[in-house]
This record gives sequence, C-alpha cells and structure tokens, in this order.
Amino acid sequence: MELAIPLSKHGEPLFRQVYLGLRQAILSGVVPAGSRLPSTRDLAEQLGISRTVILLAYDQLLAEGFAVGRGGSGTYVSEGLGRHAPERSKTLAKFRLSRFGSAAAAAVDSVDTDPRRPTALRYDFAFSRSDIETFPFAVWRRILLRQVRMAPVRALDYGPAVGSLDLRTAICAHLRRSRGVVCDPTEVIVVNGSQQALDLVARVLVEPGDRVAIEDPQYDGTREVLRAAGAHLLSVPVDRDGLDPAQLPDQAGLVFVTPSHQFPTGAILTLARRLALLKWASRKNSVIVENDHDGEFHYEGHPLESMQGLDTEGRIVYLGTFSRTVFSALRIGYLIVPKSLAPAFTAAKWLNDLHSATLEQQTLAEFISSGMYERHLRRLRHRNTARRNALMEAVHKYLQPRVEVTGDGSGTHIVLWPRKRVSEAAVIAKAAARGVGIYGISHCYLEQPAQIGLMLGYARLNEREIHEGIRRLSEII
Repeated sequence: MELAIPLSKHGEPLFRQVYLGLRQAILSGVVPAGSRLPSTRDLAEQLGISRTVILLAYDQLLAEGFAVGRGGSGTYVSEGLGRHAPERSKTLAKFRLSRFGSAAAAAVDSVDTDPRRPTALRYDFAFSRSDIETFPFAVWRRILLRQVRMAPVRALDYGPAVGSLDLRTAICAHLRRSRGVVCDPTEVIVVNGSQQALDLVARVLVEPGDRVAIEDPQYDGTREVLRAAGAHLLSVPVDRDGLDPAQLPDQAGLVFVTPSHQFPTGAILTLARRLALLKWASRKNSVIVENDHDGEFHYEGHPLESMQGLDTEGRIVYLGTFSRTVFSALRIGYLIVPKSLAPAFTAAKWLNDLHSATLEQQTLAEFISSGMYERHLRRLRHRNTARRNALMEAVHKYLQPRVEVTGDGSGTHIVLWPRKRVSEAAVIAKAAARGVGIYGISHCYLEQPAQIGLMLGYARLNEREIHEGIRRLSEII
C-alpha cells in the first residue's frame, strides 16, 4: 500500500506528522476499516525516514484505538472506522473550456455511450460488432505468446509513429487483394481504431469554419469529430444508391463517404456515382475521405472494390478497421494517405499518442501474413451469409409488406423502414420488453428525419435466434 503523507522539517515532530497523516487517511476512508497498514519497514522506506519514527506513530494509533495489532500478521485499521469522510465543497471551481472542449462537452451524451444495454436482451440485434464466437482466439493467443517470447528488449521501447513495418506491409498486401486498394507501406499509418483515424483527418485537414460535406444520415462519430474541429457541416442526401454527387455543395473542400455499406442506411454507392464523385473532387480540388468500415462483407453480385483504387490523382484518404473482423477491443485500424499527406499525418499521429501498441501490431501482422486472417474471413463471410439469409427470410415471412429493407447487400446490419408512421422510441421500448434489441437511426441525421429507420445487426446471433427475434418484433410493427 502506497500512502502519500506530506512531511516537513519544520513544525511538529516527524512521528507526529506521520501519525496525523495516517489518522486522516483512516477517518477519510482512504484506508478502509479492517485493511492492513503497511509494515513499519515498508512505510519507512516509502517516506525515506527512520523506522523508529514509524514505530512511534503506530504506537500512538494503537493507543488511541485507530488500529489494532495482530501477532504475526501486522497492524490493521480498527473495524467501524473510515466511514466519516468529510464532504467536498458543493461549490466547485469552474473553468473556461477551449472551443474543442466546449464542443466535446456538448457531444458527450451521444459519443460516450456504453454500447451494451443495461439489461442483456435475449435477441439483441446489436450492430457494429465482431463475431467473437467465430474468431480463433486459441491461434491468436499462440501468436501473441510467440511474439512476447521472441521480441528483443529494444522492440519493447517506443516504436515508429506510423506503426510496425511488418503490419503495414501485411495490410497493403491484403487490401490490394481484397479491396483493390493501391498503396505501399509508406502510405499506411496504423491507428487506434477508425475513430482515431477520423480524429487525425480532422486535425490535419480541417480548420474552424471550413465547409465539409457529409452524408445525411451519417455515422455520428464522424459528425461529432468534425463539429469538435469547428467544421461547418453541409449535408448531402443519401438514397438507395448512396450519396448523390449531383447534390454536393460547390464550396466543400472535403467530403466524407461510406461507399461500401453506407452508415447507417446500408446503401452501396454505385460505380457511376463513385466516378462522378471523383470527377467532382478533381474539379473542386477537394479531398475525399473513404470510410471502408464494412468493406469485407458482400453478399450479392460482384463486390465493388474501393474508391481509392479508382483514384488516379491522390485525392482519397482511405480508412479501415479490424474491429469488425477481429475483435473490437483490439483497437487497431489504419489510414492509407496520399504520399503528399504522409508527413503531416505521421507527425499528427506522433503528437496524438506517439504510436499504437507494438505487441498487438506484431501479432496482427503475423496473423495476416500467415494466411490465418483470410481463412478467418472466409469462415466469417460464410457465417454472416447464413445469418443474413435467415434474417431476410424472417423479415419476408413476418414483416412484409409492413416494412421496407435497405442494407441487405453488404455489411453486417440492415435497416427496416416501417411503412406506417410509428414512434422510434416506443417501438424500441416495446421490442425490449419482448427481449428484442433494435436500434433507431434518428440520431444519425442532422435534421429530424421524415421517416424513422430501425437498425438490426446480425453478426452475433445464430439463425434460430434471428428467426425468433423477428417473429417477436412482428408483434409490434
């Protein structure tokens, strides 16, 4: 136990100062009743004073009943003490927040939320989750332990801000094969999840007052990062084919898109619109930020490759994450930036947190380069295809024609659009009362939507659970 007891060479004797410090710690509850006090030798070493001084202080505590001695065990705080902590002042100091601090405080209710419900629901259609039951944790543990054993001491010092070269090389090789991304390791920056990637984009490319185009509806994590950066947000409507380039504002210098599985509607940006968006960016000298959060999952027809692979002018900042395919707590994502922007993003990453955790990066690098990641993705795609098919069959059986569905062609969630006007909050509450977890998307709009949508993820439910969950939902909608 470490105890902070301020000591002075002036004033009362040292043993008295130690005694008063211990007494205050006991009365305030810092050292709870029944807990063991440090040995006199340990406390003397902590405070850098003679053990004799500590013995005198302990004798005083014992004499006044604040502590009791137990032979062969040590000195303990007497039972019944430590419950009378002084109340803090009700008038706390107030501070002026920065513009960023004020924006962050205003957004706290929407961004600092625990994704888990307070009460677990039997049929929870949670979205943006990885399938932790399918993930090969035994293999991951073996690789992690091997990396720990093999790592030289120098590898456990500070690492490069851009991330492990092994991981950046593995990411490049995988994205070239699976997403048609054109890159080399010098353009890759390893980040702590896609949320840090968005934050770095805002820090490097957005000035307060800059006009930034975003999808409407949009991922609220993107919206709040931009608001905190002081951007002036310009919404661009999304329909069944994704963001409409014809409605892009002329004055936007930056546009954020989720083309592979629009969040939250699930729309896939068509090839024609991708090319139109690239042409618009070239004409306006604008930057496109492509968030490919769900790009690994596609179910119908030939999957469209990344927009970044179509870019010939270096206008796209591409970001992705392993949270959907590995597990969320890993917190590893990546940015692919044009070479002209690499120095600025590298420095921004260093200023933000120096670098991401090294051992986890090396473990992921081996997991990818060994072929285990792609084998895992094949299993995951197979499982998600079966879940998606079960979900669509259940929706067709129990909910048609009462709802319209979007987002079923890719990703790991769909959106139900009730054809009749209903209350989002009421439907969610009634579903929860039946053990079914569904999620509204009204918070994803800049303005109040004309129609409500209900998001249903399916990465963590089996086919039977999906079927029963939709049957129960049909009793409400």
